[in-house]
Amino acid sequence: MNNQADIDIYYKRNVVGISGPEFFWGLGLPIVIESTFLQLFLKNLGASSFAIGFIPSFMFIGCSIFALYGDYFTIHLSYKRGAVMLLHAISALAIFLFGIVLLILGKSNYILMVFFICYAVFSVCIGVTVPVWQNYLVKIFTSERSISALGVMMVVQSAGKLITSFFLVKIVEKYSFSVESSAVIFIGVGILFFVGTGFYLFTREQADIGASNKEKRDSFWVYTMLSIRQVVKDRNSLLFLAGDFDFYAIIAIISFYANYATIYCNIDPAVAGGVFIGCIYFGVIVTNVLFGVFGVFSIKKKYIMAKIFSIFAIILLLLFSRNWSFFLASFLLGTARGMRPISFSPAIKRLSGLENATRYFAVAPLITIPFAFSLPLLYGKILDNFSHLNGNEYRTVFSISLVIIFVAIVCIIKTDFKD
Repeated sequence: MNNQADIDIYYKRNVVGISGPEFFWGLGLPIVIESTFLQLFLKNLGASSFAIGFIPSFMFIGCSIFALYGDYFTIHLSYKRGAVMLLHAISALAIFLFGIVLLILGKSNYILMVFFICYAVFSVCIGVTVPVWQNYLVKIFTSERSISALGVMMVVQSAGKLITSFFLVKIVEKYSFSVESSAVIFIGVGILFFVGTGFYLFTREQADIGASNKEKRDSFWVYTMLSIRQVVKDRNSLLFLAGDFDFYAIIAIISFYANYATIYCNIDPAVAGGVFIGCIYFGVIVTNVLFGVFGVFSIKKKYIMAKIFSIFAIILLLLFSRNWSFFLASFLLGTARGMRPISFSPAIKRLSGLENATRYFAVAPLITIPFAFSLPLLYGKILDNFSHLNGNEYRTVFSISLVIIFVAIVCIIKTDFKD
């Protein structure tokens, strides 16, 4: 492939190549990321709300502080596919090993510590992987067809997540978070991640003519400072990142609302651990098909619509406590959550104006880390310290998120997406 137009020759092949991994990772992601299953599993092991708050915080730290390592150690590579595959495989290993340890140790006094160590390693690995992966996704498609390609990819991923959510209902009903069944689940997730990674072999990429010589690179510290300075000087990109803050608020809500449903609203744990996830990923699929595959609305309007969906979801959580309201709120959270993967990468590349935007992908979460890390912990602290409020502590958390979303809408409206 000698120019950008030649990428279209491999469009279908590349769509298959990026969708295969996402299907298998989609089967496993409901267990380990943004998971109602995980929060209920940890609660069953005796974890506090503050401890559960470390789950999204670990992930945000991994995707922020360690993201630049992914860019730094691959910037000299003309072809990135091998790095993408290796980084995915290492991430899978952390989850697989925790499943093995859980099977051996059982519900011991150390198992929570082991979990958080393994999850911290997993988060770091994901953090190194994500910017390289995001840049690879927009690298192997033309800018005109990248959103449709990512839409197909996310539909396939969401289908995998939806399948898993139905299995989780049955597993929780039958085994109720037993150590043995949970261990098998984590081992299975690791295996699924390994299998999915192999599909990247189908993809074809152009050589990165801007790849730097490894021997002539700056030190990592100099490189980091230069990267941050480049992005910080871009006021428009900073405005966009502020408009993306509501993403972290939504993730924090997803990390806690299943416990709110089971403790204060008499929702069955099997329903919260499975059906909620199913509704979330059904919403993700609808979003990916409508706004991704069919390309409805510009990137800016996509972001605004996502925030409107989030607002309605939170209002439902604040005003109602029935099965139907949680199902609908989960669906709306899913539609909001599903909008970001199909919009974020194309938006960053467009705002950066660069052919290789890995630096922007790596620096963006680094800038937002103080907010992303502290918000889930703040929510966890509120829930622990004000548990005597009989559910109002959760409504306080939901209300804070509502304010964050309104601020984010203003920032997105002011962002110039260079349409």
